Amino acid sequence: MDILQPVFSQNEAKLKYLDADYKVIKAGTFVRCAITGKTILLDDLKYWNVDRQEAYIDAEAAMIAYLKHMED
Repeated sequence: MDILQPVFSQNEAKLKYLDADYKVIKAGTFVRCAITGKTILLDDLKYWNVDRQEAYIDAEAAMIAYLKHMED
């Protein structure tokens, strides 16, 4: 197979975030950070919020989300 074929194209995944893991609802290679909008490869995904079902690119983005929702 050729990596330029559509099988290897990057698609946004749909996940259900769990306490220490996530469940893939729709297959894909990445999700988007809820704060920055940047793509996060699933292999690099380390930060998310179970209650809000949001992914974050890094600890800083997770803290921004936490502080933002503390004001609500």
